[in-house]
Amino acid sequence: MKRKALYYVVFTVAAAGAAAGSWIVSLKSPSSAPAATVPASQAMDVSAISADMKTMLASYRKIIVLTQDEASLTSDERAQANRVGQQLFHENQERIDKVDAALAQLLTSNNPARFDALGTLIDYVESGEGLYDADRLAFRELMQSLLAQVAKDSSLPAIKLHKRISEDLDALAEIERNYEKEIRAVFGRFESRSIQLKREKWDSYVAYLKTLYKREAILKDYGVIAPYPARPEAPAPSGPSQAGTEDGEIFGKALPKKTVVLTFDDGPHRRYSEEIAAILKQYNAPAIFFSVGRNIGSLDAQGKAKLNGGADVMRRLKQSGYVLANHSFSHAQLSKQTGANLKAEILNTDALLKAVDPQRSQLFRFPYGARNKEGMQMLEDAHLRSVMWNIDSLDWADPVPSSIADRVLRTVDKEGRGIILFHDIHERTVKALPSILDRLVAEGYQFAGWDGESFKVSGANAPAPVQRSAATGYANSWAIVVGIDKYQKWPQLQYAVRDAEGVGQMLVQKFGFAPDRVITLKNEAATRNGILSAFHDRLAHGNLQPNDRIFVFFAGHGATRKLSSGRDLGYIVPVDADPNNLATDAIPMTEIQNIAESLPAKHALFVMDACYSGLGLTRGAANASFLRDNAKRLGRQMLTAGGSDQLVSDGGPNGHSVFTWTLLQGLGGKADLNGDSLITGTELAAYVAPAVSSVSQQTPAFGSLPGSEGGEFVFELPEESEFLNTSTAQLSNDAIALNTKLDAQASAPAAAVVVKDLQGGETKLVAPAAVPVSARQKAQRANDQGLLLYKEKQYAQAEAQFTEALKLRPDFALAANNLGFVFYKQEKFTEAARWFENAIRMDPSRAIAYMNLGDAYARAGQGDKAKGAYKTYLELAPKSPTAGYARQQMEKL
Repeated sequence: MKRKALYYVVFTVAAAGAAAGSWIVSLKSPSSAPAATVPASQAMDVSAISADMKTMLASYRKIIVLTQDEASLTSDERAQANRVGQQLFHENQERIDKVDAALAQLLTSNNPARFDALGTLIDYVESGEGLYDADRLAFRELMQSLLAQVAKDSSLPAIKLHKRISEDLDALAEIERNYEKEIRAVFGRFESRSIQLKREKWDSYVAYLKTLYKREAILKDYGVIAPYPARPEAPAPSGPSQAGTEDGEIFGKALPKKTVVLTFDDGPHRRYSEEIAAILKQYNAPAIFFSVGRNIGSLDAQGKAKLNGGADVMRRLKQSGYVLANHSFSHAQLSKQTGANLKAEILNTDALLKAVDPQRSQLFRFPYGARNKEGMQMLEDAHLRSVMWNIDSLDWADPVPSSIADRVLRTVDKEGRGIILFHDIHERTVKALPSILDRLVAEGYQFAGWDGESFKVSGANAPAPVQRSAATGYANSWAIVVGIDKYQKWPQLQYAVRDAEGVGQMLVQKFGFAPDRVITLKNEAATRNGILSAFHDRLAHGNLQPNDRIFVFFAGHGATRKLSSGRDLGYIVPVDADPNNLATDAIPMTEIQNIAESLPAKHALFVMDACYSGLGLTRGAANASFLRDNAKRLGRQMLTAGGSDQLVSDGGPNGHSVFTWTLLQGLGGKADLNGDSLITGTELAAYVAPAVSSVSQQTPAFGSLPGSEGGEFVFELPEESEFLNTSTAQLSNDAIALNTKLDAQASAPAAAVVVKDLQGGETKLVAPAAVPVSARQKAQRANDQGLLLYKEKQYAQAEAQFTEALKLRPDFALAANNLGFVFYKQEKFTEAARWFENAIRMDPSRAIAYMNLGDAYARAGQGDKAKGAYKTYLELAPKSPTAGYARQQMEKL
């Protein structure tokens, strides 16, 4: 896990008067030192920016008050609240742009006090009086923009500021994650960091906001007063069905059942629009992008279009097959516009869209859904059609991706069909979209696109093909990990507990399993009753859900007993089993099968580092046909270390068995045979089984248990973020030697691997076909592969991978540093220094790159430059574990 070295954690108990159930964690950064005294003549007045930031926060809070408790509102009240909330949101977007421009101007000035002025503003975000945890997410987009602007300045104060903002953004991400875990069902989940990390209950935060603002008062300020509820009217006489239309408008209610239309408003955005398009492409899902005209360009006095960079984004969206549509010129509330102003809002954007795409669609969406009769008539005269929505993601109000996804899926369940409103101007929408699409596909929904006349599902009436496994579709991840060395009546083992510990650490640290959902049983705890109760009691009490996954690992003795029918029956042996009472004391594979079928989880994978026979597996390999709809198929898979009468080899590196060492290497990334950053159960077996067989007398077996529907357990590899340096650990020589042998047997992506099933037969495993990924994803994957190769001291291959990463992503500071360190390890110090310099240019606040640069300069005989690099490192990380090393190096020069 990436560690934020400059934070010091101070735990304090909340005061008695604080909200019930809250507690506080302060994280303070030593970089927040008192500002240097600045002459009054050079002091900078940032009061206007500060005032705008406070107004931004007030609007953010009002949006929360408006949209909170949405389930208790009538449909009319909800529509009014959303309309005013969207207006508040768009006013805030303009305010953010204004503050953004002011900060950019401040940074480009030559006033030496500019960094102190910016520091004052960041102080407010981090520790402003009266700010709740949830408040700070209001400033996230502003902080992201400021980070990019500061990166353009290479001075030391700018580098320090860059580092501070980077750490604050990391903190904001953790705020989101922590509340996401804690109160998933509530509208927002927030927390804070250095930025002092506190954790108040969401109800307490909302209660505080309601003392500041009232929904009725906010609505009234924006010209809305909700009338008293009208008496129920008698049902109108039945007439021709108007489902889905109102005065020619399209709402989506007339779509076929289980059909949705994906729409994105307010772009184009220079980054998020194309990221969203790349996600949609993975699902073969069509979409409509309703764009604001001023984001595309302007019209001169003669009505000629002058396009800007946004138009280039639009062209690329069009080339990718997406529909371009009109969302007015300035996002004004058109229900209040008339005459020439109203006409310009509609037709100016239409002219710009025609300049981008002469075959632009005739679809139009009124901002906020607010329209009047005159506007509707103008649409008709211009041959445009109004498209509304019936499913609002509220991504404009809700800053937490999981909450957005939950809302959309709940509303889709209620409506059964419709047009979904998203916005392509938020990072949170990018994060929420995959889990939404995963679930919709799993539940059999179709995605409809606009064909010029109506919304239709292209091709056969079947769910859109998803080209990747739905790893992100898991709600929770569980594990039962068992390791037994100290048997009471069986021979003692040397490796099993260490194997179990290694697997447990891998699940938590690499794959994000929550520690409280990893049930670990070691030695005396791993009795028969203890193992069975872990399944029957602890999982049940943990509220196991249908969209969860379960990983089971057992390291210990296995045994095989021949039944009177001649069939073999395998057992796993608990710590208290008697060899003479195997049938009653051990756990037969038939019971494991029954447990697997009874678990309500989506996917389960059993990995047994024990040898036995007699488990009937129903199916073998995965294939591309059911990766397509993996999210809706149950999966029950098992991988075992060997067959009957085979001894488990315990001579692996670091005290592991050969099987578990190979398993850990596979989960570390080697089992991603098709390079899509996902490891399926089949890929894991296709890597582990032949590799273990090649270096031992074991023949691992793999297959699906009865009750499986062909679903695949999926691990999603996280992006590695380690900057290589002198502290980076590499594998021991014996580990490298074994890995070399294992990799010699690794399957090529398209190659079939034949492995044993547990009845002695053979099954063929084929890794899923690789899926298209973006250049950024390819670059990350190349970097991750480079890290694995570096740790195995395969420097030439690691150099090639880091080089590939930089070809795909020229601004990839992580890969630039890592390439430099590969040169450093090969004593190519001049080349190393160049790449460390490149990394610093790409990410000027990355302290470790300065340490590496100092080492490279020192070894290249450039003492003065080395001192400068070490000095900058100490300025950025004065209390880091390697600060003493840097000072020693400076003294030597």
